Amino acid sequence: MLQHWYNKTAQDAAKKLSVDLSTGLSLNKVQELIEKHGYNELKEKEKETLLQKIITQLKDFLVIILIAASLVSAFVGEVTDAAVIIAIVVVNAVLGVMQEGKAEKALEALKKMSAPNARAFRNGRIEIVPAKMLVPGDIIHIEAGDIIPADIRILESVNLKVEEASLTGESVPVEKHADRVFNEEVGLGDRVNMAYMSTVVTYGRGRGIVVDTANKTEIGKIADKIQDIEDEETPLQKKLDELGKWLGIACLGICAVVFLIGLLRGGSILEMFMVAVSLAVAAIPEGLPAVVTIVLALGMKRMVERNAVVRKLLAVETLGCVDVICSDKTGTLTQNEMTVVGTYSPSGKFKVTGQGYNPTGEFSNENGEIINLSDNPEFKLLLDIGVLCNDSSLMKKEEGDQYGIVGDPTEAALVVAGAKAGCAKDDLSCQYPRIAEIPFDSDRKMMTTFHENYCRGVVSFTKGAPDIILGKCSKIYMEGQIVPLMDEMRQDIHTANSKFASSALRVLAFAYREYDSLPSDISSESIEKDMVFVGLMGMIDPARTEAKDAIAICRRAGIKPVMITGDYKDTAVAIAKDLKLMDEDDGVLTGQELDNMSDDELLREVETTSVYARVSPEHKVRIVDALKKNGHIASMTGDGVNDAMALKRADIGVAMGITGTDVAKGTADIVLTDDNFASIVSAVEEGRIIYSNIRKFVFFLLSCNVGEILIVFLSILLGLPVPLIPIQLLWLNLVTDSFPALALGTEKGDPDIMNMRPRNAKEPILNKSMITGIAVQSVALVAAVLGAYLVALNRYPDYLVNAEHLMYARTYAFTTLISAELIRAYSSRSERFTIFKIGVFSNRILVYASILSFALLAAVIYIPVLRPVFETVSLNINDWGVILMFCFVPFLSGEIYKVVRRNVLKQE
Repeated sequence: MLQHWYNKTAQDAAKKLSVDLSTGLSLNKVQELIEKHGYNELKEKEKETLLQKIITQLKDFLVIILIAASLVSAFVGEVTDAAVIIAIVVVNAVLGVMQEGKAEKALEALKKMSAPNARAFRNGRIEIVPAKMLVPGDIIHIEAGDIIPADIRILESVNLKVEEASLTGESVPVEKHADRVFNEEVGLGDRVNMAYMSTVVTYGRGRGIVVDTANKTEIGKIADKIQDIEDEETPLQKKLDELGKWLGIACLGICAVVFLIGLLRGGSILEMFMVAVSLAVAAIPEGLPAVVTIVLALGMKRMVERNAVVRKLLAVETLGCVDVICSDKTGTLTQNEMTVVGTYSPSGKFKVTGQGYNPTGEFSNENGEIINLSDNPEFKLLLDIGVLCNDSSLMKKEEGDQYGIVGDPTEAALVVAGAKAGCAKDDLSCQYPRIAEIPFDSDRKMMTTFHENYCRGVVSFTKGAPDIILGKCSKIYMEGQIVPLMDEMRQDIHTANSKFASSALRVLAFAYREYDSLPSDISSESIEKDMVFVGLMGMIDPARTEAKDAIAICRRAGIKPVMITGDYKDTAVAIAKDLKLMDEDDGVLTGQELDNMSDDELLREVETTSVYARVSPEHKVRIVDALKKNGHIASMTGDGVNDAMALKRADIGVAMGITGTDVAKGTADIVLTDDNFASIVSAVEEGRIIYSNIRKFVFFLLSCNVGEILIVFLSILLGLPVPLIPIQLLWLNLVTDSFPALALGTEKGDPDIMNMRPRNAKEPILNKSMITGIAVQSVALVAAVLGAYLVALNRYPDYLVNAEHLMYARTYAFTTLISAELIRAYSSRSERFTIFKIGVFSNRILVYASILSFALLAAVIYIPVLRPVFETVSLNINDWGVILMFCFVPFLSGEIYKVVRRNVLKQE
């Protein structure tokens, strides 16, 4: 078996590291080890240069097409259009570079979490040294409030507790024991003889020997793995790349076919070349990347308003296809604030209400009646012991009505419970001052304090593990009297403790003794015996109330919520059931079970497992990988350092903004500003809306472009003059289409968007439904534009010899196409609902965009200086009557198609 430091005794560890525990390392030895191991700071891999980042951004296939389009535009003389396209490419590249470097930021945050200084025992004396100067073999001293500066094997522990939630996910500090030695391999959260870099000492003191530094520490391993995990393309990136390649191939084909057919029809080489190139430029939706970027940016703004900050543009869209949300428990689904929720005393069981550390709440009996402390001396005594036999305190924060704690969260929960009943710690401590104590010891699992003024003499208050406290009691406090503790009473207490424990509550018992004066022998053996039992208190890190509603919405939306936590199985299951996160037939897996499970077995288990308990960072990545291999789009939420790898590996990483570590926030794609699970659901809804809007303007742009291609292609086949000249095609694509397409990106979404299952991430943007819709709209556009064009040509049969008459017919086609586009944009606002269902003018931005676009159309028709440039003529009222008749055809065809499609789907 591979030997770990937790498998060794303290002496063996010292021998392995060649250090004398009585003197520590010498300065010469320290310098030698620094040269061998390097400084105790996280090392970064070589960063990409700015040029490398820019080249990466320009490798995208659609960007290459846009660059080609700009060259073509410049070749045909449209320098302004070429400049616009290049500007779009530059903007996209700049935005992409700005979004790079998440791993770099995560590493910077990891460095900040490292302790700046440490108390090292060198050359026989304690020295304050920079943490980065620590080496394996250094002996360091730690106490409450210290940040652990490196991974250490604990040599000595006195009531030592370490907060490891950011590394393991455990919701309460872990008791450390220097004398424990493990003969088997144990998980990170169970290594009680070890302490790890960046975790915090919350109680007691100790001494340890440094065994690993820098990137060899547990947090260093996480840093390495964050860098090793490569960023994957989001579903939208893949779809746009696929679309770009398809368009590129199509454009080349269009150029060749139109050019050859034109030559066969008798056209000149130069003329057909210019037409083919212009048509190819028209076929490329030059504004697509810009509109996508703008729409995603608008989505980011809306997300901020819904308490979610997006660090990566395309992550907004990815949320829309998430079908599994892997959530940490502590601080995400729960409040990360230990809270007393139930008590037991001989007078009965009482429920405690209230949220977290806020000292507002009520105590009620099993009938729901509010408890009056003056009528319940047993209950009053129980609360007093919990508050006075306690080293933690409650404090009000400067901002608002928020409260915080100083000390151990479990003890703080007792202080808060007392404050809810008016038993404030400051008042009780002044009234009944502590004059002596027997500190908590993990072996005896009890703590005792002595107080004056509580009775005629001195009283000792004791709290600790229920089974041990009960074994030390011979009496019980009942109805204001001290009576013998009978066997049936002991059984009742055991039953109450078991019920608390079965609900995953952490339970403490409370007892006391009275003395005439302070005993001369203050020892556990002489004091903590023959005590009077008072009662029990049960506490838990409670579930967020809003998380339950959010989970219900997830289920309606076809999203499976999964809890992945470092906490114990029973606690995790209790919280999951309270939140209705798991069904009766859902599975539960522990980290140990995952270790014994092959990847193939895990692939099967992830489909039915809703809760994972006592897991390590590596387990979280395995779970996310298994979900992804099964075709799921997985989101990972979390707040700790331990979540960073999975946050990056997941399709979408969501970090908590308030309680989250900088590492988690620096690695995640999205950061929640309110740490509210419900905000994730809002983010999912926004992601679905954004993708839906992207589909709308892709549909709108492509149906227009396909329509243009068919118009030119069919006119050449029919032997007609080309109805649209290059400058008109470019004007339409680069100006007129942009505003309505952008306005479609601001739609609020269909009313039932969160009652639908997540879309299949493998489904292309151009799915069967959209291709059919594009075909319908393109045919309608061709019919409308060529219809108007033929009407104008028939009005002036001499168009082949009269250039002005041909310009008149082309103006008809140009005007009809633009007007039809503006009108059918309203039909494109929803793929399933008619315009009358969603409201004709409910998208005010589209109304303004239509007015602006129409004004631009009118400008090139009616402003004399522009008409020669665009080869248009002025139209009269009769001309507009004909044009309007044709331009409503695509709009009506789109609305009819939606009705027919909906009826067909209903029949299926």
